[in-house]
Amino acid sequence: MPVIQVPVGEPGGRERWTVTHEGRSYLVLDLGDRLVVTDALCPHKQTPLLDGLLRDGCLVCPGHWYAFDLVTGACRTAAETALRLHPVVEDDGTLYAEITVEPQLSWSERLRAHARGAP
Repeated sequence: MPVIQVPVGEPGGRERWTVTHEGRSYLVLDLGDRLVVTDALCPHKQTPLLDGLLRDGCLVCPGHWYAFDLVTGACRTAAETALRLHPVVEDDGTLYAEITVEPQLSWSERLRAHARGAP
C-alpha cells in the first residue's frame, strides 16, 4: 500500500492539535519527548479524540472511555479495537506523519471481503 507524507506542523507550545489532508483529520500529540500522530476519530464510535485525556501512556476517548496505548495503539479497554498510529519523520527540517493509504472499497467489495472473513 502506498505511503504519503502529511505535514504535521510544529508544536509551538501546543500539547495537541489536528491536521487535515484530503478530507481526513489526524490528531497530533506533543508528549514532550516525541510527537504521536493518530487518526482524529476514535475507531470505536468515531468520537473526536482532540479532547481525550492523556493518562498513564494512554489516550482516553472522551466518548466511551476507551484507553489506547500511545506506543502500540492497542486498546486497554477492548482488545478487538485498536487506534492507528502513524510514524513521524523529519525531512529537510519539516515534520511529517507517514500515512499508509488504504484502498477505498465499494460496498460490494466490502461485503465480499467480509463474507471471506476479512476485517
